Amino acid sequence: MFRMKAHSIVRSAALGATVLVLVCGAALLVFGVGGGLARRESATARTNAARTAIKAATAPARTLSITCRSPALGGSLPAQVFLPAGYSARGRRYPVVYFLHGLPGNPTSYTKNAFVAQSLVSAGQRAIVVAPQGARNANDDREYLDWSATENWPRTISRDLTSCVDSRFRTIPGRTGRALVGLSAGGYGAANIALRNLKTFAAVESWSGYFVATDPSGNHVLKLPTPAAQRAATVPDGPALAEQLARWPTFIGFYAGRSDQRFLDMNEAFDKALRKAGVAHVFQTYTGGHTATLWESQAPDWLGMALMYLAAHRLEPQRVAGR
Repeated sequence: MFRMKAHSIVRSAALGATVLVLVCGAALLVFGVGGGLARRESATARTNAARTAIKAATAPARTLSITCRSPALGGSLPAQVFLPAGYSARGRRYPVVYFLHGLPGNPTSYTKNAFVAQSLVSAGQRAIVVAPQGARNANDDREYLDWSATENWPRTISRDLTSCVDSRFRTIPGRTGRALVGLSAGGYGAANIALRNLKTFAAVESWSGYFVATDPSGNHVLKLPTPAAQRAATVPDGPALAEQLARWPTFIGFYAGRSDQRFLDMNEAFDKALRKAGVAHVFQTYTGGHTATLWESQAPDWLGMALMYLAAHRLEPQRVAGR
């Protein structure tokens, strides 16, 4: 009986060992297969993440319409925003080119300057372009001036619009992330606003613009009701500007066509005034007149100059606003 019991115990132990081996084998099999699955799933996840990143980095440029709250205009300000290719790839921030259209204009004039964003591609630059509305009625010509508490174009461009864009998009906040550029009346508006708001913009360009507010014909200086208003409608160009620029270095660039009968002389006079005041700037004249052909052909080079200046100055220690 003892042998039988012993045999039974041995057989039970053998069975137990067999079961243990089978269980352990099954466990090893399960763990082995599970590890393989985990590795495959991890590799798949990495591949998918890489594909997503590549897709985001090569995503085409996008155009958006936005509306910004603007107390300076007594309500709101619409604008068109052009996001560069690859914007959907997270992490990168972009400089912003604020672009002012010409006048007289109408409520949709701001939507007709897509060539600016297209020119950035030719310039090999990636930036956000923001084109705000500059005319709220048909045949409007408000010259981007401060007319009242609820129609203050300099404030809406330099404060309301920039704050709105910085809060909604991945911008490089601060002056070295912003250029103010415009053509014709927009060039005048850009120069007059930027050079009075040097803490907001570190680059300004006027393409075939002028340097004192004009009437809708562009042939006569606009007569304003007070001397203070007249001074505010004249772009700064003297020693006071030079003193401010010493504290807030800024790229200043402007050009005109040699056949531009309205504004060539004013551009040459502004160039002379800046040289007399010792203000660094870039001024060029080109074959052509006051035409879209000139602006479109020069856009890649001039946008590139402004953005390269901003990039270079972001590498330098930045001043704190108000100091």
